[in-house]
Amino acid sequence: MGYVNLVFFMLFPFLCHLSFSSSLPHLCTCQWIQSYPKTISWNKSTDCCSWDGVYCDETTGEVIELNLTCSQLQGKFHSNSSLFQLSNLKRLDLSGNNFSGSLISPKFGELSSLTHLDLSNSRFSGLIPADISRLSKLHVLSIKSSQLRFRPHNFELLLKNMTRLRELNLRYVNISSTIPLNFSSYLTNLGLSDTQIYGILPENVFHLSNLESLDLSDNPQLTVKFPTTKWNSSASLTELYLSGVNATGRIPESFAHLTSLRTLHIAYCNLSGSVPKPLWNLTNIEELNLDYNHLEGPISDLFRFGKLRLLSLRNNNFNGKLEFLSFNRIWTQLALLDCSVNSLTGPIPSNVSGMENLEALILSSNHLNGTIPSWIFSLPSLFVLDLNDNHFSGNIQEFKSKTLEQVSLKQNQLQGPIPKSLLNQRDLYYLVLSHNNLSGQIASTICNLTILNMLDLGSNNLEGTIPLCLGEMSQLMILDLSNNSLSGIINTTLSIGNDLRIIKFDGNKLEGKVPQSLINCKYLNVLDLGNNELSDIFPKWLGALPYLQILNLRSNKFYGPIKDSRTDKLFAQIRVIDLSSNGFSGDLPMGLFEKFEAMKITSENRGTREYVADIDSYYYTNSLIVTTKGLDLELPRVLTTYMIIDLSRNRFKGHIPSIIGDLIGLRTLNLSHNHLEGIIPASLHQLSVLESLDLSSNKNSGEIPQQLASLTSLEVLNLSHNYLVGCIPKGKQFDTFDNSSYQGNDGLRGLPLSKDCGGDEGVPQATTQVGLDEGEEGDSAIISWQAVLMGYGCGLVIGLSIIYIMLSTQYPAWFSRMNVELEHKILTRMKKQKKRH
Repeated sequence: MGYVNLVFFMLFPFLCHLSFSSSLPHLCTCQWIQSYPKTISWNKSTDCCSWDGVYCDETTGEVIELNLTCSQLQGKFHSNSSLFQLSNLKRLDLSGNNFSGSLISPKFGELSSLTHLDLSNSRFSGLIPADISRLSKLHVLSIKSSQLRFRPHNFELLLKNMTRLRELNLRYVNISSTIPLNFSSYLTNLGLSDTQIYGILPENVFHLSNLESLDLSDNPQLTVKFPTTKWNSSASLTELYLSGVNATGRIPESFAHLTSLRTLHIAYCNLSGSVPKPLWNLTNIEELNLDYNHLEGPISDLFRFGKLRLLSLRNNNFNGKLEFLSFNRIWTQLALLDCSVNSLTGPIPSNVSGMENLEALILSSNHLNGTIPSWIFSLPSLFVLDLNDNHFSGNIQEFKSKTLEQVSLKQNQLQGPIPKSLLNQRDLYYLVLSHNNLSGQIASTICNLTILNMLDLGSNNLEGTIPLCLGEMSQLMILDLSNNSLSGIINTTLSIGNDLRIIKFDGNKLEGKVPQSLINCKYLNVLDLGNNELSDIFPKWLGALPYLQILNLRSNKFYGPIKDSRTDKLFAQIRVIDLSSNGFSGDLPMGLFEKFEAMKITSENRGTREYVADIDSYYYTNSLIVTTKGLDLELPRVLTTYMIIDLSRNRFKGHIPSIIGDLIGLRTLNLSHNHLEGIIPASLHQLSVLESLDLSSNKNSGEIPQQLASLTSLEVLNLSHNYLVGCIPKGKQFDTFDNSSYQGNDGLRGLPLSKDCGGDEGVPQATTQVGLDEGEEGDSAIISWQAVLMGYGCGLVIGLSIIYIMLSTQYPAWFSRMNVELEHKILTRMKKQKKRH
């Protein structure tokens, strides 16, 4: 039949027509496969009503319920299945299975006796047939799936016909229509989260008198206007999930009537103002999530709830101190406290008790200070501790908890060694302690963290060598030890099959060569070894890493030529390559430029911003220091569209290869402070998104290509200290560059330099000085000045003679006018002649 492991599809018609006396055995001779849960008990020699998941009517013997949820069933679900012959079936639960590639058959609509139907999370796909709306007796309908969708108006038809619905859950289903005006008055649970419904939510939804749970979250085009008076559902409503809808404005005081409310999630709703005081009277609240709004006011006012298990106020404008923690000892059930990204101040109180069940404490990105109190290190069930981006000082104490999974204390002023207890946490997969003042060595026991996914110890005062065993941590994706005082050679052997994506050892005192075992990091995106004392030839073998996008070797002691390679797809994905401030020599590596495939594409019109190695942007951002636009800048995250080649401050010689013009995605090109010569290739005008071009302090000669004036994105140009001659191009970006872009090129003329190019306004003229050496140019200048002085002397003699004649003969007026005009023309020509030279 084209399917496998679907036992109930094999149920022969006896299962559909059993109508024996209750005293007779219910023998079923169906085909079955004894391999999965529930169906393992299905045996044709026994009464089918005794099978796991099969329930029969005690009087008629007819099958009235099939509960095969999470039975690991898989395969195609065909419309000719015997299942659809169970005409008296009232309950059917197929959720949690795998019917991948199967449509929901219209024949489900023929099971007219159904009161409960659950097809959720079973990988059905395609359209939900309109026939489902014929099931008018349904009390419960659950079809949660992101692979399903409604035709226009079919959702409204469904609600119109199913007037007895008590529970409706269509989470993730693509409804893509306006929300209907009317719902079943019997509804107790309504779940339409992430269904792309839009329009204005009818207020009558809040007045459904039996409503217990309402979930409309993650529908940003759905406008929700809360009732300003008492809701009809206020006595029964226990769960309200409205995060991610458009509910701009304040939290209305009508919420105070929801006295039965246990769960309130209204995050990402653009709510503003203070939390109304009547909300404090909701004493049954267990979960309160107000994340990512614009709420304000003292945080202490919120803590009147004694039954809280979850409190999340992330990313608002709450202020004040955490003093309430010390006198409120009734939160014995509190498991999560998240007050991150607010404006909280002061220390964390030291005399806190009653939080033995706290599992996650997240207070990052505030203005908290002082030491981290000892009660935090004593929490027995803590698995998430996030105190990032505050002003905490002092040592990190030893943890008593053995349950830690995520510890992030970066960007504080913590000091002392890394606690030993942190290195014995079996479940720890995020350890982020960067940007502090931690000292001491990195103990080899850190490799006991066998499931560690992220290790960020950057920007501290750690010393000693890099532990050898780090290369054996098979699940490690991010390894950042940058900006410490680590020394010695990198003798860590990176094992085959590792999962490393980011390695940052920059800013240390590491010596020796680049370890060959890096070739085993086949998923590596970023390798940053800059600002060390490494001494090696260029490790061109790194180009075989298929996903490498950033290679930084700047400020080391690399040497020798970068030889061309015939290896295919070498550095094919590279976006940033920085080899500056080394001792590389020879010609520029034209063979490498040819293989920079990712740079040959410009993606400036992409709708979304993508970042290199953006694995977990909350706990870790892949920063990079680059020299661009004449400045050393730290990019907190590197856009995939930001492409850089920096080969400056080396000993490269020869010509600039024109093939660089093919790298049209380049944003920064820095070849300065080398020994390059020859002309600037006109092909650089193809770099349409180039923002910074630095060719300074070389031996480039010839004219600046006029085609470069077409580079409309160019913000910084530095061609200083070369042997360039001729006229500076005019127009567009070239009109914005100042004298510093061209200084040290005595043969250049035109704005912004004081040497005029001559000719018509705005049209640069060819110079006659091209090809002259310095001696010839000096002689020419002397001759030109001699001519000027001779002309000036003759003019002075003639002028004095005319004045004498005028005074002695009382010249006529017309002669006076002619003389003034002639004198003006002579002076003008002299000034022009002077400017030319």
